[in-house]
Amino acid sequence: METVYLAIVLAPLIGAAIAGLFGRRLGRVGAHRVAITAVALSCVLSFATFFGLLLGWVQPFNDAVYTWAAVGGLSIEVGFLVDRLTALMMVVVTFVSLMVHIYTIGYMADDEHNWPSGSGAGAASYQRFFSYINLFTFSMLMLVMANNFMQLFFGWEAVGLVSYLLIGFWLNRPTAVFANLKAFLVNRVGDFGFLLGIAAVFLYYGSLDYVEVFAAAAEQADAAVTLFGAEALAATVVAVLLFIGAMGKSAQVPLHVWLPDSMEGPTPISALIHAATMVTAGIFMVARMSPIYELSEAALSLVLVLGAVTALFMGLVGLVQNDIKRVIAYSTLSQLGYMFVGLGASAYAAGIFHLTTHAFFKALLFLGAGSVIIALHHKQDMREMGGLRRYMPVTYWTMLLGTLALIGTPFFSGYYSKDAIIEAVHLAAGEGRVGAGFAYWCVLLGVFVTALYSFRLFFLVFHGRERMDEHTRAHVQESPRVVTVPLVLLAIPSVLLGLFTTGAVLFGGYFGDAIYVAPANDVLAHMGQELWHGPLAFGIHALVNPAFWLTVAGVLVAWFLYIRRPDLMPGIAARLAPARWVLEHKYGFDALWIDGFGGAGRGLGQALWRGGDVGVIDGVVVNGSARLIGRVAAAIRGLQSGYLYHYAFAMIIGLLILLTWLVGSWRGWFA
Repeated sequence: METVYLAIVLAPLIGAAIAGLFGRRLGRVGAHRVAITAVALSCVLSFATFFGLLLGWVQPFNDAVYTWAAVGGLSIEVGFLVDRLTALMMVVVTFVSLMVHIYTIGYMADDEHNWPSGSGAGAASYQRFFSYINLFTFSMLMLVMANNFMQLFFGWEAVGLVSYLLIGFWLNRPTAVFANLKAFLVNRVGDFGFLLGIAAVFLYYGSLDYVEVFAAAAEQADAAVTLFGAEALAATVVAVLLFIGAMGKSAQVPLHVWLPDSMEGPTPISALIHAATMVTAGIFMVARMSPIYELSEAALSLVLVLGAVTALFMGLVGLVQNDIKRVIAYSTLSQLGYMFVGLGASAYAAGIFHLTTHAFFKALLFLGAGSVIIALHHKQDMREMGGLRRYMPVTYWTMLLGTLALIGTPFFSGYYSKDAIIEAVHLAAGEGRVGAGFAYWCVLLGVFVTALYSFRLFFLVFHGRERMDEHTRAHVQESPRVVTVPLVLLAIPSVLLGLFTTGAVLFGGYFGDAIYVAPANDVLAHMGQELWHGPLAFGIHALVNPAFWLTVAGVLVAWFLYIRRPDLMPGIAARLAPARWVLEHKYGFDALWIDGFGGAGRGLGQALWRGGDVGVIDGVVVNGSARLIGRVAAAIRGLQSGYLYHYAFAMIIGLLILLTWLVGSWRGWFA
């Protein structure tokens, strides 16, 4: 199996190298064929691994395949840990990535037009884009298949690097360049904590291998350390530092500000980043490190509360966005918060299951939004859309299915995973977990908000009067099959995945091997006994669940305000102007980071430049010494007159001074 796992990882890397280095020779068709073939191979082998583990044909694998360096007691290796958690992530990553690769053929077909004419910058941009998304897939696979912290960190940083390249892919757009710089810098903040967490793991547990670390952590469950004069569990220190890294990658408050701006990149990368790769890395990492998190109640409460804050308050910001992709981006922030709430409630399977279902319907929504953008000649403002249902039937129905899955409609995949999280946090609150009560109300209210902003988008785009200009209306048509086929293929798991997998993943012991994944927790066990009697029964359970009725209320409010009585919106907006202002300014987080920390950094740098560089170094050391030498030279230069009698006079004066000194000294010697 080692050869198979190497093929899964290396196929996208080889595809990236071929498309990137030889793209001009291969041409557009050759480059995308190479890239898609590479990801398709990884996808097929990932599915084979998944079903092999599920059916018992393949045993979990944990071993090093290459030792890169050994320093003292630290061994830096490339190794794979392939268990059911890893296999599930491999399937999600490769399948969504394959759909995005195919979709990219249609979306980026006219990419040369996005570059200045005559610059030559867009000549091979199509091939370069395929190389980047292949490299992105390789990086994510290295992350999820790692069996040690150093390889995890490599994949962690690699997805950050490639996301920087992809968010700012259109280099001629200042907004895209600013967005990729913002993503890079904010993630550096989180990654600093993540790196400290890895260092703490090695310091406290003496290894970077997952299984060895988990065993050492269990043996030292009560080990305490002193930091800043206070005592804390070693597990708490490690868990919190690692979670800071997850806050950056998975965009949790307050390190969430980069994710909405990442919409400046092409839509395929928006789907890839937001659905199945970079932003889910933090979720996967916390779930994988669950044996450590289970030792720290404080760390779990931190995860729970910050996830709940993100779930509710980022969803509220989505209500005032007019860019179709930004609405979906804030939806991603909110859903990531739900996943962290599940993890913080110790319902690791529920958090991972929501990651899985969310990957499919969120990729569907992003790619559906991209289909709309293609049809409207790259317009993204929903105020310039409307009535697209009759022009784009495939996009309409697939986005409707994705939206129903997102809001947690019973029997759709999103319902099973989201409802499990809500039930889990409710039970955690009953068991006294700190912050669980607050988190429960946040995720419950978040259900109403999710339904409201989701159907606001759907109604503004596909229903109501047509608000596009005449030229756009004349050319609106359904996207080509290379775009719509991935939408259909993503819509299928968005609808059916929960029906066929909920029992096994949440309550059937899918993550049952305690060596490789989180230990069994009482929350899901209790839910299984009380609530799970099959997918149909769990769906019917929605009728007595407040979350379901809040979903219905959100849809009805959206229908009333944006279809039935849109004339009421100006008056409502005027009455809620203060709240709208807060939401439009995103609670001031952008100002805090850009004008606060960023502005303070620039101000300090400018002060040091003016005072230190210009004032001291240039003014005193460099220019000051130069001016002093110049003045001395000017004074000495004045003594060089060129007249003989001046020099004779100077010699006589010098001789007299010398004689005077000698006479004075002679008297002192013989006194």
